[in-house]
Amino acid sequence: MISNMRLLYCIEGMVQGVGFRPFVYALALRHALSGFVLNNEKGVNIEVEGSKESLESFELALFRELPPLARIDFFSKEALTCKNDKHFEIHHSEEGKNKSSLVLPDMSLCDDCLKELHDPHNRRYHYFFINCTNCGPRYSIIKTVPYDRPNTSMAPFVMCDACQSEYTNPLDRRYHAQPISCSTCGPTLFLRSISGKVIATDEQALQHLAALIRSGNIVAMKGMGGFHLVCDASNAAVVERLRERKKRPSKPFAVMFKNLDAIEEVCELTHHEKEGICSLLRPIVLVKQNKKSRLIAPNVAPKLDRLGVFLPYTPLHVILFEYLKKPIVATSANLSGEPIIYEAKTLVNKLSHVVDYYLDYNRDIVNSSDDSVLQYVENKRIVMRSSRGMAPQSFRLKSTDDRNILCVGAHQKNAIAIYLNHQMIISPYIGDLDTIASCELFEAMLERFKEFYDFEPELIVADMHPYYFSTQWAKKQTIPCVFVQHHYAHILSVMCEYALDETVLGIAWDGTGYGDDGTIWGGEFLLCNTDTYERVAYFEPFLLLGGDASIKDTKRILASLLWDVLGTDADAVLCNYFDESSLKRLKQVYTKKINSPLCSSVGRLFDAVAVLCGMHERISYDGESGLLLESLYDERIQEHYTVHFEDKKILYKPMFLQMLEDKEPSLIASKFLNTLVYIFFEVSSKYSQKKVIAGGVFQNRTLLEQLMNKSNETLYFPHQVAINDGGVCAGQLYKVLQKSTH
Repeated sequence: MISNMRLLYCIEGMVQGVGFRPFVYALALRHALSGFVLNNEKGVNIEVEGSKESLESFELALFRELPPLARIDFFSKEALTCKNDKHFEIHHSEEGKNKSSLVLPDMSLCDDCLKELHDPHNRRYHYFFINCTNCGPRYSIIKTVPYDRPNTSMAPFVMCDACQSEYTNPLDRRYHAQPISCSTCGPTLFLRSISGKVIATDEQALQHLAALIRSGNIVAMKGMGGFHLVCDASNAAVVERLRERKKRPSKPFAVMFKNLDAIEEVCELTHHEKEGICSLLRPIVLVKQNKKSRLIAPNVAPKLDRLGVFLPYTPLHVILFEYLKKPIVATSANLSGEPIIYEAKTLVNKLSHVVDYYLDYNRDIVNSSDDSVLQYVENKRIVMRSSRGMAPQSFRLKSTDDRNILCVGAHQKNAIAIYLNHQMIISPYIGDLDTIASCELFEAMLERFKEFYDFEPELIVADMHPYYFSTQWAKKQTIPCVFVQHHYAHILSVMCEYALDETVLGIAWDGTGYGDDGTIWGGEFLLCNTDTYERVAYFEPFLLLGGDASIKDTKRILASLLWDVLGTDADAVLCNYFDESSLKRLKQVYTKKINSPLCSSVGRLFDAVAVLCGMHERISYDGESGLLLESLYDERIQEHYTVHFEDKKILYKPMFLQMLEDKEPSLIASKFLNTLVYIFFEVSSKYSQKKVIAGGVFQNRTLLEQLMNKSNETLYFPHQVAINDGGVCAGQLYKVLQKSTH
């Protein structure tokens, strides 16, 4: 007689809302096992009973055949006394005191739903909210965990009998797919004029919206995590009108295409870029434009050779493209510097001067999120904005620390991280904390995470910068605070991703960050481990004339650098950029060092070089200088400028005299980027430790490609977390976790 065994599996990870329980149910039936599976506060518990051979086969399949969105981060297994139950069942969710099951990101339409969407014989043919367990909204509709329909904004929509049958059938693809609905029982679409008048509903609303886009209107369209501003990407006049109305003079717009073939008519794609574009994340991917193509209006991405492209990710977008033949600009609906708008009332209040019509639906967005942005450098993924499809991101960390920890990140490109139950959970992109709306979103995000997980922090970690909103917020709390230097946190974020616990050479180049000496850092070589760091090399500082005023009016940076190397002789050059009175006033600021902190930022050097290359206007978006220099780079130019090294200082300023002699923008841009590569290797070659790089400057694809191609060792940079300030929160957490572990 074969004796049975009973096992309990406690599983944590992405195992709720991804079809994990029906997957387990089907496996148990396949292997003739009895028992049950249920969701609980941490993840999923499975009790299975059967022969030893059947249990071994079950366990093998459990890990090998996971559903597309599932991920097991941790599991435990123990033997139990047999209960001799006859069947395997799916039990209701188990309520607990400590919520820690993971909230998943929203996911784009899966292939199975896409086929049904296009099948005239399917009851969900052309249904705008088609979804299943493998796709559709999650984060955007959830109020709290566990992820059950009553805890989402689908709660008001009562399932019809057909949907209820699918929802309750463990062998159906839509078993417990919380947003399940159909045209009989689901949300309704409304196309409205900006005054609120309903123009059309449902399918007719999409047909009418397409006609409006074709005829040159600017419309707003409610997507997964908020509204997009949409117009015809081939129509330069309407793109210019959008720029004027939105007061966005040159920042590139993202473009949505019907399919990959349409993108390839306009852009040159690598294999990895194609994979990224077509992945379930459906991110915006920065790719190289084909200069011969005339399909996209030049003012979509002025002066640049790159274009942010993405594919339809909701059934709404897919159906819209059935009535459109051209790609569309699809950019976040917001005021400059503010978060994406996700409520129609706010859209009308703030953007009635921009939008002619808007498409809305009556399922609430509970949690907003922007589009994620990626690029591929030498086939390696670089995250520039982690949001829809990617965030909330979760990582299980090896640590014995049991505290609840909150990390509030940086000031620009802010994201926060929480730590509970050995999981680091990083929020979606919040943005620059320069506006009231962004600061309100920061505080709202904290409240969301508290609500999701009943999370109350026992420790807060913040940036050292005394004037960052996030740091000031942290200081106001009654909870203990720890402060981590900005560039050190950049390096720690990469060490966290690779689980490095050793001394490394960290190279952190970005636009700004508060240094130990009270100056602005941003061109740092740090010899560091998880305990401490030493600044072993840095770019010679210059005066940032007028402080933040220089960041927008970058001619000031060039003036500061030229006065440093030429003295009053620089005036003859600078009179090309300033009128006489402006130059005189600025010179007084320089001479008396009025509100002019010392700055060693590589990002600011990009700004100065871009001025010499023809960018005389005020900077209108972060990274504009870097993108311009990238577009001017000529790989045939191998030379670099002359620089010197003195103790820890990198003496680069005389290269600006050489730039004045070179004159030609392409030559200046190419030699400047080559010089940064030269400096990188000159300093790093003196250290045997692993090279870890982070910071917004390394978003520059040309610079990073050169470093990777010329390095004879592995360069460690992030692929999962943002390489810019969006990753700082991860570094802040790694610092306090490793300190507690040591």
